[in-house]
Amino acid sequence: MEEALSFAELLKSEDNKKIRRVKPGQKLTATVVGFSGEAVFLDVGAKSEGVIDAAELRDENGEMTVAIGDSVAVYALAARAGAQPFTTRIGGRGSAHLEEAFENGIPVEGVVKAEIKGGFEIALGAVRAFCPYSQIGLRRLADPTAYIGQTLSFRISRYGENGRNIVLSARALQEEEQAARREDLRRNLKEGDTVEGEVSSIRDFGVFVDLGGTDGLIPLSEMSWNRGDTPNDIFHIGQKARVLVKKLDWDNGKISLSYKETLADPWQEAAARLTIGETLTGTVARLTPFGAFVTLMPGVDGLVHISKLGAGKKIHHPREALEEGQQIEVTIEEIQPQERRVSLAPSGYVSPEKKEEEGREEFRQFQRQSRKEAASQIGGFGALLQAKLAEKQGKTGKRR
Repeated sequence: MEEALSFAELLKSEDNKKIRRVKPGQKLTATVVGFSGEAVFLDVGAKSEGVIDAAELRDENGEMTVAIGDSVAVYALAARAGAQPFTTRIGGRGSAHLEEAFENGIPVEGVVKAEIKGGFEIALGAVRAFCPYSQIGLRRLADPTAYIGQTLSFRISRYGENGRNIVLSARALQEEEQAARREDLRRNLKEGDTVEGEVSSIRDFGVFVDLGGTDGLIPLSEMSWNRGDTPNDIFHIGQKARVLVKKLDWDNGKISLSYKETLADPWQEAAARLTIGETLTGTVARLTPFGAFVTLMPGVDGLVHISKLGAGKKIHHPREALEEGQQIEVTIEEIQPQERRVSLAPSGYVSPEKKEEEGREEFRQFQRQSRKEAASQIGGFGALLQAKLAEKQGKTGKRR
């Protein structure tokens, strides 16, 4: 490491520097400008350089993690003896200015050691503190023990008995960070954007996705192209998901998302593969009062109208002829890709109109056959009559 003599080259001249007033608890970005023993000197844009304990900038092996010229995020402590001290964190392996952190709202770093009555025991270095269940995070985990061993940032909400009674809140910091991210989203997020989020909650009516500061909802209709899918079929808590922003309503705190529109549209494949008159086997997906929806391929359902069910017998509900999950052979009667509609009929089904036409055709055939037979009968009778006449004339001739 370079010694303190070299940091003079990196410090800006006092004449050219814009003087910054630093307040205790203020968070800012500083530049490392030198080292001296266990002190690290920082340029924070103030009248004089700041100083931080070198122990805060060492790794687990004691090696320095920064070099001259590097930037580091720090919090200001109260000035002492003309010097301006800083800290990267309070607690952990760093500074132990806990009372000052409480007074100035500086975050502290702690390790969740154990679950105790009402919450968790937190280790702030050698000091023990308490965090209630409700303050450990924005969302309470089903298994609180999952927090044990984690290193988290907290704000001190109570400091009493000279540090023997310390209460912490991780949630307070997370809410502040969430508010900042939400404001950033509000400035930059637009309808039509495709973004990545994390599944935060699964409900019967849809799935909530954390976009980094606020949640958006994927309603059931925007979850999958396959109507039979349920939220738990597709998602799990903590899953990363790419979603399309459908609608933004910041005033009411509502963001509508679509997951299925980030996936390939199965109707494009259906338009190329399915043909009118084709017979294939599908699965009854759901029954409605007006008919049965049959899945022909993933994400593509066709409708068999109730009037075509019952094998010629009038029925009042499709459940009288079919049940969900049943395999059925159907024939495609009509395809409307733009409307996402396929009209189906059970294999072998004949419409009443066609039956009537077939009946008329059968009657016409009967009439033609009857005329043909009548003509044949008339023709035979005429020949017989002629033969009789000829025979009679022959006999008359002989008598003469």
